[in-house]
Amino acid sequence: MRSLYGQLGHPDIPIKAEALRQAQLGLLRGEVTAQDVLAGVGERSSELARYTELDLSHPYYWSAFTLIGSPW
Repeated sequence: MRSLYGQLGHPDIPIKAEALRQAQLGLLRGEVTAQDVLAGVGERSSELARYTELDLSHPYYWSAFTLIGSPW
């Protein structure tokens, strides 16, 4: 989700559907890691440390995200 919202503000990505696509591709290619996702968690990071080595490229983690409403 952090990657998706980061993509939404990018000037080269004019529509939400493309931002979602780019976020999913980032997970698929391994450009986004669980370590990146957990970086903003703060004090809970010790509890979540076992998840830092997850392979987020598996469709289980990114395929369920869909865009509802206008893609613009």
